[in-house]
Amino acid sequence: MLRKLIFGMIFIIGCSDNFLLAQDSSNKAIPQQWSLQNCLDYAKQNNITLNSLKLTAKSSEQDLIQSKAAKTPNLTGSVSQSLTNYKSGLNPSSGYGVNSSVTLYNGNYLNNDIKEKQLSLQVASLNVLSSENDITLQITQAYLNILLAKENIAYLQDLVTTVEAQVTQGKQRFNAGTIAQKDLLELQATLATDKYSLVTAENTKRQYILNLKQILQLPTDASFDITNADSFNEKIIITPLSEVEQTALQNRPEVKSGALSVEIAQVAIEKAKAGLRPTLSLGGSLYTNYSKDPSYQYFNQIGNNFYQQLGVTLSVPFLDRKTTKTNVARAQIQTSQAKLSLQSTKTVLSQSIEQAYINVLNAQSQFTAAEEQLNYTKESYRIANEQLKIGTYNIVELLQQKNLYVQALQSYVQAKYAAVLYNKIYNFYSGIPVTQ
Repeated sequence: MLRKLIFGMIFIIGCSDNFLLAQDSSNKAIPQQWSLQNCLDYAKQNNITLNSLKLTAKSSEQDLIQSKAAKTPNLTGSVSQSLTNYKSGLNPSSGYGVNSSVTLYNGNYLNNDIKEKQLSLQVASLNVLSSENDITLQITQAYLNILLAKENIAYLQDLVTTVEAQVTQGKQRFNAGTIAQKDLLELQATLATDKYSLVTAENTKRQYILNLKQILQLPTDASFDITNADSFNEKIIITPLSEVEQTALQNRPEVKSGALSVEIAQVAIEKAKAGLRPTLSLGGSLYTNYSKDPSYQYFNQIGNNFYQQLGVTLSVPFLDRKTTKTNVARAQIQTSQAKLSLQSTKTVLSQSIEQAYINVLNAQSQFTAAEEQLNYTKESYRIANEQLKIGTYNIVELLQQKNLYVQALQSYVQAKYAAVLYNKIYNFYSGIPVTQ
């Protein structure tokens, strides 16, 4: 009975530990098998660069709140203590005051400042989207590299299995005296080479996985592997270059950000010009004081000394040592720089799209040719294997066909994923998500 109780307690503790581990794993929100969408979602939530840009956007939002509040009145309270020396002696006194002011007109500076902050907030948000786009392409390429490595491993494993069968058959034929030892050694050397290639491919996959983990900024001790459920269609429909370029120039965040930067610079000119215009402000104050002279009553003094002030102030600049003129000139230069930067952004984007278009055309042509080459060499290698079994094909010719097949296989796998990658990059410029 005691033994059953002990085992029962151990079982409960073990289950509790497993439950806590499961909870800990769920709290970290790190899956064991990652799809491409999992990778993209995780990066958008946890990438340090993206989160830093999001904080910059929040800071811009606070700047906008502050610029809007500049149009509202302020209110300041004050309490003063003073000590006056008369011939009769020292006379302490106290004062209380409340002051408020509001700007009625200042050359439209405050309105332009609000507009500038609104545009800056939009730019900050667009910078987040632009960075997301860059990270999306990095993750997609790294993810496809892993899929390429996995498929290459699968093909090499099948190849090793086939050669192992050939070695077994070769040993039987050697024992029967139908082939020379040299032929058997060539088969065994080929098997060793193929196993080495398989190990190299597995190491390459581990390196690609490490690369993707680093892009995702996962901890080093986090287990990671991608799901095999992702399938990518090699049938590629290429959108005309002019359509993709037009869509990208209208919708890409870096172009919108550049256009808004030009607007910000133009608003900065108007803000600078406000320095030459008059400023009109309304101010008021309430104040009272009392003396601690015992001959005066406190409340009588508070009432008698209480005064209210309301006034309008007009400030007109005449000479400011060319400060405003210089600020306007600088703002105009910044506008010209912003326009050049926008033009450069559009040019670089157009060139990138054109390069992506050429890449997808070339990749599609190479994939078609590689697929055809693989079909021919695969069939030739199959026939050579069948002929070897019946003794009508020698080892040297078999290995030649096998090498041609391996080369065609590697070219096919690389061309396949290159076509998928370049097609996704090209379509991404037109706003199509990489997961489609």
